[in-house]
Amino acid sequence: MVKELKNKPLVEAILEIRWKLQGTPPGPQIDPHYKLLLGRLFDRMLHDYPEHEQLPIANIPDELAGHSVQHRFRVAANSWPLVQVGPGIFTVNSTADYKWEDFRPRVLSAIEKLYDAHPKVEELKITNLILRYINAIDFDYGVDNVFNFLKDKLKLAMALPDNLFQDTGVENNASSFTWQSSFKCQKPKGRINIRFATGQKNNTPAVVWENIVESDGDDLPEMPKAFDGWIDAAHELTDDWFFKMIEGELERRFSGE
Repeated sequence: MVKELKNKPLVEAILEIRWKLQGTPPGPQIDPHYKLLLGRLFDRMLHDYPEHEQLPIANIPDELAGHSVQHRFRVAANSWPLVQVGPGIFTVNSTADYKWEDFRPRVLSAIEKLYDAHPKVEELKITNLILRYINAIDFDYGVDNVFNFLKDKLKLAMALPDNLFQDTGVENNASSFTWQSSFKCQKPKGRINIRFATGQKNNTPAVVWENIVESDGDDLPEMPKAFDGWIDAAHELTDDWFFKMIEGELERRFSGE
């Protein structure tokens, strides 16, 4: 059973799919079916995502736009969730309204529409599957020590030697930082990436925290047949890591206790 948090720190949940472009770097890389795919996808998205939005990047030449989102399909103007597409890339995005029980069928439906809309589906060669959760927790870097916060609240121990700050005139509160690591995983096959960094939430300083599961190469499942199993496993892993790290004070805060 998926836990729901009343005050969840989630900024955005993203499912991203990338596929192979034609051409070899550093030369031009293009998606020869993109223009036709976009038109066919528009027809299929209209019912669930009636608000179409073209991004400025849609005006640049195709050979420079590989794996860049160009069009959005929204449930309503300026609203989420949404679907995005560009040459070689397709995403489903949700924000504060996110619930797994809604996100999962939304993603499965969107992937079904992508494969149905592609004019030559046998040439749709997936290169990356990515499930990303971006969280942000308010934090005053001028008052508190971020490394103490990570250790006390998220079980992540990192520190610099104390003598670096003794008699040097250097303050021991980090004003900015980035830390990330990747680990191989078997369910799903691929990598889980975790990242912490300085950021903002609603124009307020925050600790930004990302959990990302990615599969590529030989780790990719059979698409689209085995995609549902992949996203279920990826979600289960990110969910497990998230709740293990916030266990205690943060979980109580996010639960509204």
